[in-house]
Amino acid sequence: MDHPSGRGGSSLTTPSRRSIGLAGAAVTVAGAVTNAFGYVVPVLGARRLSAGDLGALATVLAIVAIASVPGTGLQIAMAVRRARHPGATAGRVAVVTALVCGGAVLLLAPVAGPLLDLPPALTPLLAVYTFAIVLSGRRLGELQGDERFLRLALGMSVLATGRYAGLIAGLLLGLGLTGSVLLGTALALGVPLVLAVLARTPGAVTGDHGLTARQVFTAGSATLAMLAVSYADVILARHVLPADASGAYAVGAVLTKGALWAPQVVTVLALPKLAQGSRRALLTAVGLVAACGLLLVAASAAAGGLAFQLAGGAGYAELGRYAPVFATTGALYALVFVLINAQVAAGARWPSAPLWAATAVLVVTAEWLVPPTLPAIMWCAAATAALALTGAALCQRRLGAGRSGRVRPGA
Repeated sequence: MDHPSGRGGSSLTTPSRRSIGLAGAAVTVAGAVTNAFGYVVPVLGARRLSAGDLGALATVLAIVAIASVPGTGLQIAMAVRRARHPGATAGRVAVVTALVCGGAVLLLAPVAGPLLDLPPALTPLLAVYTFAIVLSGRRLGELQGDERFLRLALGMSVLATGRYAGLIAGLLLGLGLTGSVLLGTALALGVPLVLAVLARTPGAVTGDHGLTARQVFTAGSATLAMLAVSYADVILARHVLPADASGAYAVGAVLTKGALWAPQVVTVLALPKLAQGSRRALLTAVGLVAACGLLLVAASAAAGGLAFQLAGGAGYAELGRYAPVFATTGALYALVFVLINAQVAAGARWPSAPLWAATAVLVVTAEWLVPPTLPAIMWCAAATAALALTGAALCQRRLGAGRSGRVRPGA
């Protein structure tokens, strides 16, 4: 799937099923590596840090996760631009986006320190750390847009290593919270340089179609909205449910996230074709993600108790009857993710609108309209996912009709 021409090969060759399968496997493995690294850090922190520092580490990870969301938007926007215009560059937008994200974290310093009880040196380190992670989205987007998926998988692994390995090494060496973040920041700064070498294509022709801030903002806001709507139920459960029930809900949410993220490799591979206006790619992606969702829902219905036991332990096995609902919620959001990416790829102005609307409906419903019970919040989340999918589908239909209406007769 790597194309040395630098044009991504999307318009020149038709990838074989074998190459697509290999690329999909590689990207899936890279995603698993990222998730594994992200899991190891808090687990190791629980064994190496005091309770206070462990809470600070969790706060640090949360801040970086939120502040680096525009990096994913940068990757998506760059991939779309590159797929449409081979050789397109990011110009100054990538650096400006990374600086804005890092600067936003830095501005939190006077508040974050006293409010979150963080060491004074930590926030400036997090600003630099965030800058490096966000900037990495540019090169990953170039590789994705060029359909160099094997290199993309390698790049994802490089980012995961640079993002977490320094923290892990610092914890293992007993450097404490600040020392571990310092080592992690130093390693993260090298990631954009490594990715730049990885994305380089000898003899490639650089295009004049640069990335715009508007495109990055649209993709970033869509990514943020997707995260907000898919995690809002967990936050609401923590707020409205008793402690034991909220813990049980968190276990069920693991099934939701599994059904949501399991088929995302399909969207990663389909995005360049979606950017080129391929209706076949959209139908194929929707079909594959829907099939994956149905399989996971069926599996959770057949072995719900086992699913809850694997996610949270033997004490939660009795909640297995709820497993299909949690899995259905994730499967619906997976379809939403495909449609939102398709709209970003097509140049829609506000693809995140139905997601923010669905989030608002969920908050109002869970806070004031339903009883504070696990089943009530669970069904609210499933209904919200269905609402978000309906809104995304209607927007996709309207967008498709608009594009068809602009096609000249005989074109």
